[in-house]
Amino acid sequence: MNKLRTIAGIFFFLSWAVTSLFAVPRFSRQTGLGCSTCHSNPPELTAFGRDFKLKGYLLTEDAKGDALENKHLWLSRYVPLSAMIQISDTTVQSKQPGTQNNTAEFPQQLSIFVAGKFAPHFGGLAQITYSHASDHFSMDNTDLRFANQRKLSGKEWDYGITLNNNPTVEDPWNSTPAWGFPWVSSDSAPSPIASPVINGGLAQDVAGLGVYSMWNRHLYTNVSIYRSDHAGASTPVTGSGQPFNVNGVAPYWRAAWQQTWGHNYLELGTYGIYLQSFPGAVSGPSDRYVDPSVDFQYEHPFGKNLLDIHGAYTYEKSALNATYAAGGSMTPNIHLHGVKADTTFHWGSKYAATGAYFSTTGTADSLLYAPAVVTGSNNGSPNSSGYVSQLSYWPVQNFDLSVGYTGYLKFNGASDNYDGAGRNASGNNSLYITLWLIL
Repeated sequence: MNKLRTIAGIFFFLSWAVTSLFAVPRFSRQTGLGCSTCHSNPPELTAFGRDFKLKGYLLTEDAKGDALENKHLWLSRYVPLSAMIQISDTTVQSKQPGTQNNTAEFPQQLSIFVAGKFAPHFGGLAQITYSHASDHFSMDNTDLRFANQRKLSGKEWDYGITLNNNPTVEDPWNSTPAWGFPWVSSDSAPSPIASPVINGGLAQDVAGLGVYSMWNRHLYTNVSIYRSDHAGASTPVTGSGQPFNVNGVAPYWRAAWQQTWGHNYLELGTYGIYLQSFPGAVSGPSDRYVDPSVDFQYEHPFGKNLLDIHGAYTYEKSALNATYAAGGSMTPNIHLHGVKADTTFHWGSKYAATGAYFSTTGTADSLLYAPAVVTGSNNGSPNSSGYVSQLSYWPVQNFDLSVGYTGYLKFNGASDNYDGAGRNASGNNSLYITLWLIL
């Protein structure tokens, strides 16, 4: 009850205190448009926001004019910077042994963005983030792209080249991992032992180059290749201590079809990655992962309000020959099934409520998913499932207060005593409060 009073007090104080704040991110300053034009709930993109990204982040206030004395000198006209700060508190239902509960992080993250139109046909988003857990800055999600447009078979054709560091970060939809729900999450609450590699396993650890295309505003395709790029590791790359070291290149694919009818919008697609990796080295026995996935995104407006639904399913098939040879698994043949679904209702641009479900199931392996207090599996199973509920309040476009609750139905293979040390799945349920300011 005291915790609920505290949350209510924070909501009341902030709704009064931030009404005088007005600061918008770099893209809004570049285009002269409000944040809600591109975002229904950052980082969720609207149809306009998806088109802005596909066209290389190039739209400006002067897009239809020629008022600049030298339109090629964008850096001399604008300083292409934005910043974001996240302050959070996490309360876990059963604290982890030897730790305090109510983990406050001030800040959890502090990000600096270099973003916008840098030159004709060339724009991007580069994020550098300070993490409370690591206490240093590092490269975060980055997507630089060359973009152009012409006619193909008499239809509008957008195409381009993307240079990025996270498979799916180049995607314009919020059903794929890089920009999918939850938009912000705790880094101190326990997390399940297993997840498909495509769900963030290579994020900021690779460098990729790809080509993409949107034809007739319906058919989207993207093919990229990735190489290991271990930030903070010694160069040349030795692979030591790294779980994934790409052998050759790791191809990523994406295809999607979007359609509107009446007030309805639907995207159906597929994406995935093929990865052959040397664990902890750059040669020798390798592990192989294939992650085909399917996804959808549905949107329906109700006047000024909006309902959106996202969903994705991944089937990961692994041949862990290197891990098996090193005694790290009972069998080389492992598979995982990952399911995620979420729905958000937006009341105007200030309030949003989200409900989500997630599940991971797969092959049991007592070596790969070994017992350990809190983090391990007593029966060697990777199976986890649960739900997330979240409320968000945006008193102004660049300030968010979010309260989220994560509940587990199963954690690392069981509901009760999953780690063999008496901890239940529900003990990892967590309340997460976040203040999110974007400048």
